[in-house]
Amino acid sequence: MPYLPTFVAPARFTDPAAALALAREIYDSSIQHLREAMRHFVAGEDLPGHVRACYPFVRVQTHTVARLSPVESAHLSYGFVAGPGRFETTLTRPDLYCNYYLEQFTLLLQNHQVELEVGTSSQPIPVHFSFSENEHIEGNLSAARRQLMRDEFDLPDLTAMDDGIANGTYAPRSGEPLPLSLFTAPRVDYSLHRLRHYTGTAPEHFQNFVLFTNYQFYIDEFVRLGHAAMADPGSGYSAFVEPEKVPQMPAYHLTRPDRSGITMVNIGVGPANAKTITDHIAVLRPHAWIMLGHCAGLRNTQQLGDYVLAHGYVREDHVLDEDLPLWVPIPALAEIQVALEAAVSEVTQLKGAELKRIMRTGTVASTDNRNWELLPDNGPQRRFSQSRAVALDMESATIAANGFRFRVPYGTLLCVSDKPLHGEIKLPGMANHFYRERVDQHLRIGIRALELLREQGVDQLHSRKLRSFAEVAFQ
Repeated sequence: MPYLPTFVAPARFTDPAAALALAREIYDSSIQHLREAMRHFVAGEDLPGHVRACYPFVRVQTHTVARLSPVESAHLSYGFVAGPGRFETTLTRPDLYCNYYLEQFTLLLQNHQVELEVGTSSQPIPVHFSFSENEHIEGNLSAARRQLMRDEFDLPDLTAMDDGIANGTYAPRSGEPLPLSLFTAPRVDYSLHRLRHYTGTAPEHFQNFVLFTNYQFYIDEFVRLGHAAMADPGSGYSAFVEPEKVPQMPAYHLTRPDRSGITMVNIGVGPANAKTITDHIAVLRPHAWIMLGHCAGLRNTQQLGDYVLAHGYVREDHVLDEDLPLWVPIPALAEIQVALEAAVSEVTQLKGAELKRIMRTGTVASTDNRNWELLPDNGPQRRFSQSRAVALDMESATIAANGFRFRVPYGTLLCVSDKPLHGEIKLPGMANHFYRERVDQHLRIGIRALELLREQGVDQLHSRKLRSFAEVAFQ
């Protein structure tokens, strides 16, 4: 027989703050129930039954395709359901997502003039997701007691965490509600725990504007700029957070109180890391992410140190082929492109023809074969030429494609560090000089681009071109 927390009755709301308060009450009660039961279990005590606590849900039901949108939100690409029906999603971590949930609830009420229903779902919270970051109370369990956990608690269920909604392949069974969000609560919790593992920092520190890089040089410079911002009372940033240990993909956070600061992640080399980290950061619903890194220049007219602003991608990374078919185009997003070009001009103090001399806009190809140039048949070179690619790397197309897939605005600005087709490869001394000379400028361009996006207002960023026919309501 299930051992459940005290039941909290569902309720209907026209006040978004009240709806969020009930969701938080249900979640907090559920988490407290799981933690208390786990403490008794670790102490060797018998439990009165299978321990279960479930996520809160929010539900909305409409009977018309019409929506009543106030002028200030009429242009938004989210905040409304696609048509008549019953729509629902589970919720987690209302402490972390309070502002996000409040915005989504507010828009739904404004656009549809219906009540929100909040209650306890039937989706169990895996006990692993109930532990706070520094709690390791299960570490003292014997092997036999650990095995018994499967009988006493709900463990993570991967069938409740897939990306079918985001991929556009989810089809609810007859009578089931349609989704309100791209991610279910278990999927969110899974990624929040993975973020700690991969980046060495807690999800609470992540900001809504994200830079990715494939070189430690950029991180070193970001750390220097972060410390300088902390010494400047007028910087607008409130803290600089670094990982205590160096994990697989360390993240650094230049924070602002409203989370509109900048997070930078060193994803290392290769598309697998690029997919992994964007799979998880996507659940935080950032406003934009941009790739800054080095690339191979494919045109003879390019010089080492030139910039490439990607306006299209050739996807030979293969890591997203099952989730996002290759026939899906990955468009350039005007708002990101304009901000990046403006930032290059502002930082370099170049305009017009002089700006075009150091920055080329074109197609970037991403490959999962670092040694593509050694293949004997020249196949990759031929394909890159046919695609009109101007640069090649291993991560940018992955980051852009996952941005498209998860409706996160994306962009790419690369710096040419070698030209393998033209005999210009990096030699050790030359590479060190190149990196020192270019990294500072390139990073400052990326930071300035994100600041420009923040200044113009994030409501301009969430483009309709990232939304599907029957899109979920949550941003």
